[in-house]
Amino acid sequence: MASITPAPGPARCPTLGVVIVNYRTYDLTMRCVASLLAQGIAQPKDIVVVDNDSPDGSGLRLQSDLPAGVVTLLSGRNGGFGAGVNLGVAALSTDLVLILNPDTYFESNRMDVIRRMFNDSPKMGVAGLKLVNPDGSLQYSARRFYSLPDILARRTMLGKFGPLRRLERSHLLTGKWRQSAQKPFFEADWVMGTGFVVRRSAFEQVGCMDEGYFLYFEEVDLCARMWIEGWQVVAVPQVALVHDHQRSSAAGITSAAGKIHLRSMARFFAKFGVPWWSRPSRARMAASLARWRAAQQGAPVTEPQHGG
Repeated sequence: MASITPAPGPARCPTLGVVIVNYRTYDLTMRCVASLLAQGIAQPKDIVVVDNDSPDGSGLRLQSDLPAGVVTLLSGRNGGFGAGVNLGVAALSTDLVLILNPDTYFESNRMDVIRRMFNDSPKMGVAGLKLVNPDGSLQYSARRFYSLPDILARRTMLGKFGPLRRLERSHLLTGKWRQSAQKPFFEADWVMGTGFVVRRSAFEQVGCMDEGYFLYFEEVDLCARMWIEGWQVVAVPQVALVHDHQRSSAAGITSAAGKIHLRSMARFFAKFGVPWWSRPSRARMAASLARWRAAQQGAPVTEPQHGG
């Protein structure tokens, strides 16, 4: 009698956890968590709020006031955004992790789109969500890597004129968003850390967030290492996240936030190199990263074999 092979069951849907890093943002964090639960984005036990030693006591208040089951971790120090994310991810056991700023919230649940994408694309490492303002207007949350002209276009008045204005649109991938109705996602060099999903295995393989950054550029660094290690970074126009933000990094370079931003930029450039007049290729970034790591360890340089 011939044996009968049972039909394969449905593929296991990747599980999703959430990490939110709080620093003096009690009200925003409460709103963010409330939206996650109201929309069914994640179960309470899979939501981790990390408090970076907030001096206003908001960590203890969150620990007391967040809905039952939500995990609150009091870090005991302010090691920066990346350190908080690493602590939160380590506390989860899910396949995917949604990293959120406290000043975000969901008005709908399309995370099934994200789960299917990661399930169908085994080399997908990071997926950035579509960030919108409270009025529904688009924030350009997917970018190209920087060159010096990109910085001039983004940070000076020159970006409002002629070629540099076109360069800024290219850096922000504005054309990709206009074409987004044709595809469920598009590739980006990096996506904003305000709201993105990362595959846990990829996150661990590339070395998690670089805690050498205190604030800013952590997500750019993470995405660069993803590409170098062969993982894909994409933006997902079908999954919207409201970002009610305040751009402290847009303050003057002499402000505290401005100085932190410049230090983070300098660290990124030291690690990955930035061509003066053209955007860096992934192969060149990989070679620069190999040299940086060797210098940190005092070891001879071995060029990586990844394509660019």
